[in-house]
Amino acid sequence: GLLKATIEPANATDKDVIWSSSDETVATVVNGVVTPVGEGTAVITVTTTDGSFKASTTVSVSAPIPPVVDVTGVKLDQETLELTAGEADGLLKATIEPANATDKDVIWSSSDETVATVVNGVVTPVGEGTAVITVTTKDGSFKASTTVNVAAPKPPSVIVTGVTLDQTELNLTVGEGDGNLQVTVAPANATNKGVIWSSSDETVAKVVYGVVTPIGEGTAIITVTTKDGSYTASTTVTVKATVKPVTAPGIPTSVTATAENGQAIITFIPPVNDGGSEITGYIVTANPGGLTVTGTGSPLTISGLTNGTSYTFTIQAINKAGISESSAESNAVVPSTSSGGDVVVPWQPTPSATPAHVVNDATILINGKAETVGTATNGKRNEQTLTTIVLDQKKLEDKLATEGKGTVVSIAANSKSDVIVGELNGQMVKNMQGNQAILEIKTGNATFTLPAQQINIDALNEQIGKSVALQDIKIQIEISAPTADKVKALEAAAQKGSFSLVSSPVNFTARGIYGDKSIELSQFNTYVKRTIAIPEGMDPNKITTGVYVDSEGSVHHVPTKVVVIDGKYFATINSLSGGTYSVIWHPLEFSDVANHWAKEAVNDMGSRLVIEGTGNGQFTPDQAITRAEFAAIVVRGLGLEMEQAATPFSDVKTTDWHNSAINTAFAYQLINGFEDGMFRPDEHITREQAMLIIAKAMKITALQTKLSVQSADVLLAPFTDSSEVSNWAISGVTDTLQAGIIMGRSSKGLAPKDDMTRAEVAEIVKRLLEKSDLI
Repeated sequence: GLLKATIEPANATDKDVIWSSSDETVATVVNGVVTPVGEGTAVITVTTTDGSFKASTTVSVSAPIPPVVDVTGVKLDQETLELTAGEADGLLKATIEPANATDKDVIWSSSDETVATVVNGVVTPVGEGTAVITVTTKDGSFKASTTVNVAAPKPPSVIVTGVTLDQTELNLTVGEGDGNLQVTVAPANATNKGVIWSSSDETVAKVVYGVVTPIGEGTAIITVTTKDGSYTASTTVTVKATVKPVTAPGIPTSVTATAENGQAIITFIPPVNDGGSEITGYIVTANPGGLTVTGTGSPLTISGLTNGTSYTFTIQAINKAGISESSAESNAVVPSTSSGGDVVVPWQPTPSATPAHVVNDATILINGKAETVGTATNGKRNEQTLTTIVLDQKKLEDKLATEGKGTVVSIAANSKSDVIVGELNGQMVKNMQGNQAILEIKTGNATFTLPAQQINIDALNEQIGKSVALQDIKIQIEISAPTADKVKALEAAAQKGSFSLVSSPVNFTARGIYGDKSIELSQFNTYVKRTIAIPEGMDPNKITTGVYVDSEGSVHHVPTKVVVIDGKYFATINSLSGGTYSVIWHPLEFSDVANHWAKEAVNDMGSRLVIEGTGNGQFTPDQAITRAEFAAIVVRGLGLEMEQAATPFSDVKTTDWHNSAINTAFAYQLINGFEDGMFRPDEHITREQAMLIIAKAMKITALQTKLSVQSADVLLAPFTDSSEVSNWAISGVTDTLQAGIIMGRSSKGLAPKDDMTRAEVAEIVKRLLEKSDLI
């Protein structure tokens, strides 16, 4: 709901500038962020403080349109007016129905501005309590009101210092996330006091109810004071605007080659965009042959060329984030004895060059720096071209010792081979686990990022034999093109499922090898990231999700989101297993949710293959859902690989449609069943049962680890029916409430014993994936 405004060139951001809007009734501007407070157009202007330079642009702005939850109805201009409110991200969203009522000239207001402010239907909590939200036509003839409970979001805490407040220990605490500083007071009951938040330097930061938003760089004293002024606590914080993430650099340009005897001299222009990190080197690649050389700048000499052969060359730039795309090809040149001197000197790095080892078709990076820690060979496997990059144990161990914890070992394959393999041994993996290192393999169109901790080397050693030394076990991480049969099966599945394939499928594999024994490492304890490039020219808005392709050619949703890396679109896929993955376009809209409050969630989850309709293009959103259906949706939403074995429940048969989903949910400890050994798959699932399962799913997505410790009584206090929550469900209910996945059936009702509806399931699974940063 915000517009992001920036100025170019990059160094202009270092100037002292003033941001402004020509129409503050439509939009406000602070530090380049345009916040709509109405609908219309505004001229956004940035000016140097001395007034000598100015740049302006006209933008159209509108406040975000929130979801609708019916509250009450009154008469407005002979039509029914419903004033509605819903909650998301610490804001209450208020709208009026029917749709044409929003076209009228109306005034929004709040009965208690110390609790909440209202602008254009968005209620911003600035305290805790209740407020009457009112919408009135400007002539005053018609009015609709509703009472809402409001509370500002409660951020996580990191203790900074303690002072005494009203005979109680008060901790003023600070934590950081999403470009904001989060400030809270402890103990919990201190937040119930009437307090005033302020900042000593409003040019650096503004403070609203404990959230410090940086609007500049510097230090500010943040203070909380009781309203009677008798007690105060302060702390000094350093604030700065959000830092741009570091990406791979841009692409070098104007690549020119000059032939000599057995070599060529390559000149080029460095990329304008360094990705936010200093460029540490460049890679020159000769075509044909794939011969490469690395250096620190233009010109670069590449030796070892064959006289009489025509070559072109491409350049890639390197920074700590990775390697750029290849440049356009240079002009073609033919080395010969007449091109230069009689002696061909093999290239050696100069003392100032970045240490590098590029053998045949690969570059190995340690924390973004090219290093001499491995070799690459080319070959064939089952009629597919193969490049294998083997890491050197001693050299890698030396680098790990130098770099410290969290080292990223990146194998960047320049080859166009069908199969790219990174290879190391079991002892190297064990050492990397102690270093908490991450192993990454990159091709031009895909990336496989595997934390060393996710390679269960001890279990692998058990399977192969304890007597086998770890250094004798090969560990291979592979990115490969699938076989023609697999591609045909996927194309058939796409036709059957009425979806389009956006990208070619890619295999991501990890395995352990000893002698003739090969064991695939197909399951991981946490989500492992892969990226697949979106083809050039493809509309990124026509990407629905990534899918896993099973051994039978069927496709299943895996959590996916589209990201931009150096101007190129990639699908980031997170999964707990290895295998074959692709990206699809599958727009879907159910006819009976067109005017439903859960329309967006239902259509999104349906398009992602997480939920299914009830037939004839219908979803039946308000129908109660069964325990089996709920388990299947959660398993599909998380992208878990289906377990085909029999379940431990006496009332679930292997021939039942839900057998594999229930067995998978049980294997991942999402469900337990009842004490009589039954699961009761056809019973309706209650809201508290569903909340407990979602809370267990939060452990799988690592969302639960992000929650701070809060009292169950405090979390349940706003709900008048909280006493109805079963003891066994309290932890699950409170976790989902704190995470913002469950909001309650109404502002004061949890309805824990009520049946969960199909629409509610779509909404909470979507929230689970979004808040876990998986979609």
